[in-house]
Amino acid sequence: MAFDVAKLSIPSHSGIYIMKDSGGLILYIGKAKNLKNRVRSYFVRNQNYKTQKLVAKISDIEFVLTDNEEEAFLLESNLIKRYRPPYNIELKDQQRYTYLRITNEEFPRLMVARRTRTGEFLGSGRVYGPFTHGSSKLLSIGLLRKTFKIRICKKLPKEACLEYHLGNCEAPCQFDEGKRRYGGHVAELESILKGRQKLTDFVSRLEREMKSASSSLQYEKAMEIHETLRRLQNLRTRQKMEKVSDSDEEYFGIRSLAQSVYIMSFRQTKGVIKERSKFEFDLVGDNSFSNFLSQYYSTHPVPKFIVVSEMPDKKEVLEEIFSRAAGFKVTILVPTSGKRKDMIHLILRNIDLSLSGGADHALVELQASLNLGSIPKTIECFDISNHGTDYAVGAMSCLVDGRPAKHGYRRFKIRTVEGRDDFAMINEIVRRRYIRLRLEKRPLPDLVLIDGGRGQLNAARHALRAAGAKIPVVSLAKENEEIYHPDLEKPIVLPKTSSALKVLQFARDEAHRFGVAYNRSLRRIQK
Repeated sequence: MAFDVAKLSIPSHSGIYIMKDSGGLILYIGKAKNLKNRVRSYFVRNQNYKTQKLVAKISDIEFVLTDNEEEAFLLESNLIKRYRPPYNIELKDQQRYTYLRITNEEFPRLMVARRTRTGEFLGSGRVYGPFTHGSSKLLSIGLLRKTFKIRICKKLPKEACLEYHLGNCEAPCQFDEGKRRYGGHVAELESILKGRQKLTDFVSRLEREMKSASSSLQYEKAMEIHETLRRLQNLRTRQKMEKVSDSDEEYFGIRSLAQSVYIMSFRQTKGVIKERSKFEFDLVGDNSFSNFLSQYYSTHPVPKFIVVSEMPDKKEVLEEIFSRAAGFKVTILVPTSGKRKDMIHLILRNIDLSLSGGADHALVELQASLNLGSIPKTIECFDISNHGTDYAVGAMSCLVDGRPAKHGYRRFKIRTVEGRDDFAMINEIVRRRYIRLRLEKRPLPDLVLIDGGRGQLNAARHALRAAGAKIPVVSLAKENEEIYHPDLEKPIVLPKTSSALKVLQFARDEAHRFGVAYNRSLRRIQK
């Protein structure tokens, strides 16, 4: 039973709406400046395929009011991370960045800082980060512990353990000298983690101490410092600590294809690209570039400049939220010239390459528009050409990689249908075509296109079922260029400028041209 939004009392206020199914599962969480207007917009016509699927499952909607849009952004982000609704944007790599924790114990330990879904840190102590290259975090933490002689035992042992004998800990549990020096080790570690003391400065100081110890014939101390320097060098090559500076920038390129959005980001530090990431989400409800950025920077370090290929909605609200979180002014901008614009163009080219896999961009768009399982490299289109009640023929055009494959064109004399019954004629020629292909064990096309509306589509579906051919099929109605899809009640309407629509129109026009030419030739012969 469809959800009746008219019976729901919806406040005309900013806040959050929570859509649930019949079992109470949260399907989607969104925000709005005016909840009443936004929620009702879901239940009007011309929604895309994936939003229609969401609406069909809604059984209840709850509301949480906020004082302003900024609060709505933050609350939405936290609730999405907590409940992970299936129709919201969920970033797959939110744990790429590592946070470290120094515990509040008599002799503090260094740990990985674990987080809840809402982003809150578990356990007591002081948290530092984020740090990049999470895959090597355990090795890095091990090196930090050894370098700064931080204990690893969960409980203080009653006697010096193996770590002491290996030179990795000074056993503050047993020796007064170890107790006295331990606080200094922790302070040095924290200084590095905070970025107050650069690792290079620390290394330089240790090198001077090593030379001094060697000159004083304190060879054991010099060897100990040498081992520390070796560990630090290993640490520097295996794990770089990411510290946001005035020159840090992050670039985002965005491409929209039908009901999905594809994003690629490059993070640049001091003119060097440090990371590249790819993301994808469906255009359902309020899912947008703005929502993506809000989610992304709830778990990633915020740079001073966020450079984008297109400006997100609520730019000022986002800048305010990010600036408050980062502690410095954050600017979102679309470059118009120079190296920044070149970088955006590079990202967009990378997205196009990733999406197409070498295929024509229009076919990639067509796959997304029709929700196909693969790129429709081979398309066969059927049309009926009538002239009065005496002359009716069928025609089929064939496109391979978006281009006409004339050797694949076919024409059909109507054998079993009398009078002007387009539905029956479509059924006949489609059935004949694919029964023959199956008998000859020849490859089937990736998409069947029918010239016409819902009736012609249903006739073709019955024919494919009778032929035992499982092929995606849609129809294109010429009057308004509407695409009828078997799984959708309402037709798909693509923009007139859509490359995907132009592919379908070309296939349809070719089938029509080929059929008209065949019809004329038959009439000439019979006269």
